Parts: sequence; structure tokens; C-alpha cells
Amino acid sequence: MAHYIGRYGFAVVPGVLDAETADRLIAALDAVPEGDGVRRRGGVYAIRNLLRDVPAIGALARSAAVRALVAPHLGPDAFPVRGILFDKTPDANWNVVWHQDLSIAVRERREVPGFGPWSRKAGVPHVQPPAALLERMLTVRLHLDDCGEDNGPLRVLPGSHRHGRLDAEAIQEWRARVPEVTCPVPRGGALLMRPLLLHASSDAQTPRHRRVIHLEFAAEGLPGGLEWYNGT
Repeated sequence: MAHYIGRYGFAVVPGVLDAETADRLIAALDAVPEGDGVRRRGGVYAIRNLLRDVPAIGALARSAAVRALVAPHLGPDAFPVRGILFDKTPDANWNVVWHQDLSIAVRERREVPGFGPWSRKAGVPHVQPPAALLERMLTVRLHLDDCGEDNGPLRVLPGSHRHGRLDAEAIQEWRARVPEVTCPVPRGGALLMRPLLLHASSDAQTPRHRRVIHLEFAAEGLPGGLEWYNGT
């Protein structure tokens, strides 16, 4: 799998979580009160600071099942640095345009060469690091519901993660040249991807829960006094 992800930038792994674990995580997410970084519309559909706000997710990110997914790509010392919940429901149905994941969450702003621009999301400083750092990260998207072709699955452009940060013109060139791949994921499965992989998702055609726990991992500290917001 490491070779496949190295070449294409993604892989779908079924059967990471059993039904009991998925149900327990859903209950923990439903219990999170509305607040900074937590959005509700007929139910929770987005939590930005997931590792901080939901202890069960921190435990999940450090579990043997998840570490077994990450270690072959980042090594045994990898650790979670950010967690986000995404959901699509009839009350909160949305699409995401083609993009790369370019920002990381840090504890405080420090001016370090190669890091920028800066933003602030749910009270937490975010910054775009050098592309070389993003190339050494891995995202694990754990699905708590079945996500089929009609429920807004992620679409990706294979191999795009190997070409650094892409501007708008380059993104359009990739879209014109490379066939997209749709990534349905069964309940309890995971989608592994490199942050620089071009990806998008459409509105769900049959809206129902599509709860995804998005976990980002790194295996190195940050320079110049910067610290990962959720790193250990």
C-alpha cells in the first residue's frame, strides 16, 4: 500500500472500525455542545478542533488500528496533529471545489521563513507551511457511515500530490488531463491520502449522514519555535 499511495496519493481501506466502535464514536460526537468550531444544523455537521473537544477521537487517533495505517508511511513515531468532523445531511449538504490541503494548525503565530500566509479558524492559528513538509504528512479519513456514489464521496486526481503546491492554472490543467477517481468508502473504512492530492466532493444526491473523521498525521516537529496545535 505504501508504494500505491506514494504513486497515486490515496488508497481506500475497508474494515478499520467495527460497528460497535463506529456507534460509540457517533454517540461521543452527538454529545459535543455547540460552541467555537462546532456547527449544528439539525445535528452536528462540523467540528473543527476534534482532537481537543472529543477525547474519544484522540484515543482513536492513537489506537492500534489507526497507527497500523499510518506507520508504514510516516514511521513508528508519527502522531496526530489535527482532527476535523465533516458530515453531509439533508439540512447541511454542500460541495467542495478542487483543492489541496495547504494549511496546518499551530499553537501560536511565529514568523518563520517559508511559512505563510496565515489565517485563523475557530480561534486557532493556521499557516501554510512549505510544500516539502506537507509531502511528509498523511491524512486518514475514517467513515462512520456508508458513503456511496450518491452521498458526496471524495473525488481525486491521482498523482497530483507529487507536484508541489499547484496554482489555479495548474489545477485546471490537471482536471483537463487526468481522469478523476471517485472514492466510495464503506462504513468503518478509511480513505488514506496525501494532503497535496487534488480532491473535491459534490453535493450528496441522496442526502443522509456522511460522517467522516478527518485526522492528519506528521512525524516531525516544526522549526523556529512553531508547535503543532494538537501535536504531542
